[in-house]
Amino acid sequence: EIDSAKAHYFRWGDRAKPKVLMTHGFLSHARCFAFIAPFLAEDYDVVAFDLAGMGDTEMRGQADPAARGREFDEIAEALDLFADGHKPTIIAHSFGAGAALTAVAQSPDRFSGVVICDLMVMRAEHLEQYWNHRRSSPGSGDPDKPKRCYMSYEEARERYILSPPQPVGEPFLLDYMAYHSMRRDGDDWTWKFSPEVFRRSNKAEDWLTIGQRLVNAPGRKVIVHGGKSQLFTRDSANYIRELGGGDIPIVAVPEARHHLMLDQPLAFVTALLSILHLWENKETGPSCR
Repeated sequence: EIDSAKAHYFRWGDRAKPKVLMTHGFLSHARCFAFIAPFLAEDYDVVAFDLAGMGDTEMRGQADPAARGREFDEIAEALDLFADGHKPTIIAHSFGAGAALTAVAQSPDRFSGVVICDLMVMRAEHLEQYWNHRRSSPGSGDPDKPKRCYMSYEEARERYILSPPQPVGEPFLLDYMAYHSMRRDGDDWTWKFSPEVFRRSNKAEDWLTIGQRLVNAPGRKVIVHGGKSQLFTRDSANYIRELGGGDIPIVAVPEARHHLMLDQPLAFVTALLSILHLWENKETGPSCR
């Protein structure tokens, strides 16, 4: 419990090993890393957590960006990830990656680095085109509108779609994600997320400045994105460099789209392990594995 609210997480690996803290995108949950984290568990102490109001974590506090940033510090403190001088490395996807940038800005000395996974970064003109096509900005919703209920799981499953829509390389992983995004409500099925998650800042300025925020964020950073992502493209990489982020490594996972853990999970794992091992070796010197 954090502030009297249930916080849900998974943990893998050896608690004496270097710490990795993982979280997910908007309206998703930590199980998106349930088939990724075990590959990291041999060498790391891995925690994947549900953001407040999503997955199986209860809503607590506010849904504003500052509160989202504090969640990383709160969960790490609650699970003693800072003990003995440890500094967890954050791996975060999409909306969670934006929250991770806030976390490292709030607590620059608490984390060893952040791996930004397919965060939406676009120039203003490309962002406007994307919004015009979608008719709303990502994560839009009415916090005062009750969640819809469905008479059967099958009916609810038909309503589960990815944002942005895309095919997936491993459909059974999508089924797994969909099932754990829902819960029973009497005889019906409904979504797990709290409507309160929509009571947040979702201004155009927030998205227009995300690239500069990424470049300005303190500490080590790496960007991992889908090679076919709509939200982080080759031009996004050029844009980051133009903003002053020429020293930020940018890794494309071939054939993956935005939800790269559903498209190319093994290639995604390989990229993450490579980054973590390189960072660890820079701190401790080379070692044989």
